[in-house]
Amino acid sequence: MSRTIRRRIATTVISVVFILNVVNMLATPVQAAPFSFSTGNPDGKMATGSRPDTPGVTEIESADDFLLSSPTVINKASFTGLLTGTAQVGNVGEVAVEIYRVFPNDSDTGRTIHVPTRMNSPSDVALVDLSTAGGDLSVKSTQLNASFAAANSVLLGIHPSPGQTTGGDGGVTGKEVQFDVTFTKPLVLPADHYFFVPQVQVSGGDFLWLSAPRPIVAPGTPFAPDLQSWIRNAALDPDWLRVGMDIVGGATPPAFNATFSLSGDTIPEPSSLLLVGTGLAGLLWRRRKTARS
Repeated sequence: MSRTIRRRIATTVISVVFILNVVNMLATPVQAAPFSFSTGNPDGKMATGSRPDTPGVTEIESADDFLLSSPTVINKASFTGLLTGTAQVGNVGEVAVEIYRVFPNDSDTGRTIHVPTRMNSPSDVALVDLSTAGGDLSVKSTQLNASFAAANSVLLGIHPSPGQTTGGDGGVTGKEVQFDVTFTKPLVLPADHYFFVPQVQVSGGDFLWLSAPRPIVAPGTPFAPDLQSWIRNAALDPDWLRVGMDIVGGATPPAFNATFSLSGDTIPEPSSLLLVGTGLAGLLWRRRKTARS
């Protein structure tokens, strides 16, 4: 079954799940409060590829997690990475943001996996899949530094078991760029544990998402449990690999976060829950009809 078909099936099912979650949340009013989350600043340890599927280019998804303790409306997000080669901010094309739940949600648990473990990984299929191509978000790209180095990277070395441990693809240098995302329609999520996946299409080079300290330190927002970064390409899909434990490996395998932030508000009252729940169901249905192939 193709990934596009799996996404469409999963999105239909997830729309129903969200409506049920909204109904359950109606019984527990909460106070509105600003929401913000950040993993902090890049630490220069790792950079991982993450790009949408385009003709002749294999899709890569890099994921890092965040936790919502209350139903939350997310209006904005940001993430920081490298543009390599001759790529410039002006060469950025499609930008996508995906949200995954934690395995075994939205996953086929009966099949044979081809990775060391799926425990604490992202699910098989995305809960939400938004992009500039679909008109779901707008992006402002800002170059922070003309040259920034990461000690290691993962772009090509993404393989199923038993050949998953490659040590990484080595150090990489590029332009440090911050991507500020504004969602056209606010992203509404129930309280849960999620993975954030940004993807950037670029010509003249590659986009690699920069790592952040793990455990999270100031100015980041520590939380527990803080899971590590995962990655997959189209060939490994629907499985995922841990960037540090599985791919880098070694006697003492590292574990990475990735650099991103989120901002919005917790959902304030039952009437708002019903409103945003209905809006989310409509958004998911629209994504089902316009999913990227």
